[in-house]
Amino acid sequence: MSKYRGPRLRIVRRIGKLPGLTRKVSNKSFPPGQHGSNFGRKKLSQFNIRLREKQKLRYHYGVNERQLLNYIKKARKKKGSSGRLLLTFLEMRLDNIVYRLGFAPTIVAAKQLINHGHILLNGNLVNVPSFSCKPRNIVKIKNSLASQNVVRRNIEMLKELLIPPHLSLNKNDLEGKINSFVHRKAISLVINELLVVEYYSRKL
Repeated sequence: MSKYRGPRLRIVRRIGKLPGLTRKVSNKSFPPGQHGSNFGRKKLSQFNIRLREKQKLRYHYGVNERQLLNYIKKARKKKGSSGRLLLTFLEMRLDNIVYRLGFAPTIVAAKQLINHGHILLNGNLVNVPSFSCKPRNIVKIKNSLASQNVVRRNIEMLKELLIPPHLSLNKNDLEGKINSFVHRKAISLVINELLVVEYYSRKL
């Protein structure tokens, strides 16, 4: 599945709140389409329930089908819960770290900051949104007026944002530190990761 470029609220109405995709909230409680208002009366199949959870993960983190499948394969090769490992891999992506620190209002916006060269990781410019971060990594905004003005505006707009405990933020220096791997309770997306693993279990 290719990168989605359509109306974001349409996706939110279809599969639920996706803070990484958009901060906007739809005032319509039913999915888009001619028969969307009858959605609540129709019982979803187990396949469709798993598919919806998979789509939720994809759109929130902004990953394509191939990337998500690779994360699943990587998680299955390691000891521990494949679902938890999958979420950890996604949460430790650089674009998600930039988003969770409040440097960008969405993961979509965080990708743009990284692609445009505004983000330093351990003092080095990194322009790959999918870059995998580790504990003790330092994420900082490039020392340029343009970069810092953009991010300071975002931080001001998101001033009530709670920074998760595995991260710490120095607003004055526009610098964030990764203290540890993410804890399950700190993940902002409402998701059943086991259903995502089950969805892919028949494809591997």
